[in-house]
Amino acid sequence: MKILAGRAHTGLAERIAKAAGTELCGAEISQFPDGEIFVKITENIRGRDVYIVQPTSFPPNENLMELLIMIDAAKRASAKRITAVLPYYGYARQDRKDQPRVPITAKLVANLLVAAGTNRLLTMDLHAQQIQGFFDIPVDHLYAAPVIVKYLREKTPDNLVVVAPDTGGLKVAAAYADMLGAGVAVVGKERKSAEDVEATHLVGDVKGCNAVLVDDITSTAGTLVAAANLLVEAGAASIRAAVSHSLLNEKGVAKLNASPIEELVVTDSVPSRCDTGNKVKVLSVAELLADAVCRIQNDRSVTSLFNIT
Repeated sequence: MKILAGRAHTGLAERIAKAAGTELCGAEISQFPDGEIFVKITENIRGRDVYIVQPTSFPPNENLMELLIMIDAAKRASAKRITAVLPYYGYARQDRKDQPRVPITAKLVANLLVAAGTNRLLTMDLHAQQIQGFFDIPVDHLYAAPVIVKYLREKTPDNLVVVAPDTGGLKVAAAYADMLGAGVAVVGKERKSAEDVEATHLVGDVKGCNAVLVDDITSTAGTLVAAANLLVEAGAASIRAAVSHSLLNEKGVAKLNASPIEELVVTDSVPSRCDTGNKVKVLSVAELLADAVCRIQNDRSVTSLFNIT
């Protein structure tokens, strides 16, 4: 087994390798003056199972291209099997044609990964689970819920209500509620623009309850803050939020700090783009991903990783 790391999140890759009981495989990654990416794997990987860790987060285009070049380098170095480890799958929000003349970019990314030589995909908390069907290779889809729920059980008080910040997140909210033994509520929203969201109505009773908003991705925190403001109006006693992938920029952090959200729990699936302040709690998914890599390597089931103790 060889674990390679792109430049998108070397810290996470190092933690994964350490948890898996190995070290990162040597690789040199650089750019030519015109911006072209150059990759050279400095160790022999002939006949090896290679795992390439690279979330395609900000900047998504450069990180995706770097991943494709690393996959091609591994294939041409005669790797036996290449597994792309994407803790965060970029372009996942473009998973359907919801307007005329728009692409399905999540499918395009799947085609690119397979065409480059990927034999298997390991990812976490896809924005839409049907993206697994875009691949004709095995996909291992993990969830950050075991890590997040364990923390929430220790830190959140009783009388919990798990809230979906939009109707699309109701299934995820119901799963969290089942794991936490909590009630469920859902917020209806209307998106004005990429950054502007208006929460229009709330279904469920949150009065006097401790609310936990759950979502898969946040970048501007618009959806979370709009939902939190509606929860305050409905009489929620406290409000926390839990998100698998934090793409927060400075504008999002400022919006979060000015909101009634007391704490935002996220994972280290992507690196922080800016100083996130005191409201953001980062949990590591390195052990979860390392365990999955070792199970794949040893042809063992990854289903047990979904269990929460």
